[in-house]
Amino acid sequence: MSQKIAVVLFNLGGPDSLDAVRPFLFNLFNDRAILSYPQPFRWILARVISAVRHNKARKIYQILGGKSPLLENTLAQATALEDYLHQIDSASTYKIFIAMRYWHPFTADAVQDVWDFDPDKIILLPLYPQFSRTTTESSLTEWTKQAKKQGLKTPTCSVPFYYNNDVFIKAHSDSILPVYQNALAFGAP
Repeated sequence: MSQKIAVVLFNLGGPDSLDAVRPFLFNLFNDRAILSYPQPFRWILARVISAVRHNKARKIYQILGGKSPLLENTLAQATALEDYLHQIDSASTYKIFIAMRYWHPFTADAVQDVWDFDPDKIILLPLYPQFSRTTTESSLTEWTKQAKKQGLKTPTCSVPFYYNNDVFIKAHSDSILPVYQNALAFGAP
């Protein structure tokens, strides 16, 4: 039976320009999962922390080319995953969406895009392999909030943590081992 399946990749997000560094930091620190203080204290702390950390973070993003590479990397993962899913299940239609927690594309935008796709089922895939309140839980909580707000009632499931999955571990070791061996060849300790 052919189905339309939306897969939503969750990630932290990152500034897409040097001007976005401060508002990105504010969004990060204004999250209750990051700073558990009640409002308006959390808002005030987020303003102070983002102001204090802004210049140092901006210099780091400048070294990275003026923006975070996270969105581009996540888009590449989305394309590869969509291609793979179509190869192993050509009867269904898969579409991958990206929901960043603290910068564009925000979760609310992803919910709207999924709504427009009108899938039969939604699979939520946090790109954080381990569970954490500040990453996985925050992203899933925001998804639930935005889906409810927009009236998205499609059957939804979430991929649980997978840090100890054998396939995940092998994929990482297969990509790390050649780099490590190359470093050893050049005399690295």
